[in-house]
Amino acid sequence: MLPLRRTSRLIHRLPLVQFFSNARENVHHSSAQNDSETHFGFQTVKESDKWKKVHKVFEEVAASYDLMNDAMSMGIHRVWKDIFMERLSPVGNGIRLLDMAGGTGDIAFRYMKYLQKIPAADRKPSHVTVCDINQNMLDVGQQRWEKLNLPTAGDTIEWVCADAEKLPFDDSSFSVYTIAFGIRNCTHVDKVLSEAYRVLRPGGRFMCLEFSHYSFQVIPPMGQILANQWQPYQYLVESIRKFPRQNEFKAMIQHAGFKCVEYDDLTFGVVAIHSGFKL
Repeated sequence: MLPLRRTSRLIHRLPLVQFFSNARENVHHSSAQNDSETHFGFQTVKESDKWKKVHKVFEEVAASYDLMNDAMSMGIHRVWKDIFMERLSPVGNGIRLLDMAGGTGDIAFRYMKYLQKIPAADRKPSHVTVCDINQNMLDVGQQRWEKLNLPTAGDTIEWVCADAEKLPFDDSSFSVYTIAFGIRNCTHVDKVLSEAYRVLRPGGRFMCLEFSHYSFQVIPPMGQILANQWQPYQYLVESIRKFPRQNEFKAMIQHAGFKCVEYDDLTFGVVAIHSGFKL
């Protein structure tokens, strides 16, 4: 068995964020009169304003995001993510994984740990790209990765700050695209799905873990107590209620071009794992 070595690659792409911000501002300025409305939780806002509001939410809660996830789900989110990884069943044979909206690293770290169960001599190294539009979330993830100090058998990880609706990657770049509890925060879910399809290789797999419905009478007060941030968590829970039901989201994934689309409910439908293939 080959000795394990830890290889981590950090890519700073902050200029991309500025580029996307400027691009958005230019587009929104030129078409202000035609700016459509969308939802921000239960609020109605201009599409040009939603991404700024969502960005601010995650800036405010980045440091306490994992703590609140534990409190909000009584720790069950960890089980959901473990099941998500089991359903993915990565073989570790040179896989290129894009984990979108994965700033704090929960999915990426599970994938890296999963790979270490496979003898290095029996597989090719894999690569993980953790992508998030919010640098604060990525900063938390990078700090967690350094503390984790996980040995990797040639597997690499990079951190990219970019917009899910306009990814800075070439066509057919990845074997797997994952997004957990992130797609409901995007302004144009259809564009996110289209980009996921574009960057996946033929035969590549799209997997999404997302809430379907949830009670929000308890979560916002818990957010205030644990993170001293009531309004951001009020938005997070309201956004769950506004997200399409499982069958509706399945149809959206199919419309983006994915085949063999299916979903599995977990915990009586509180969350669902959605899956599709680029064939």
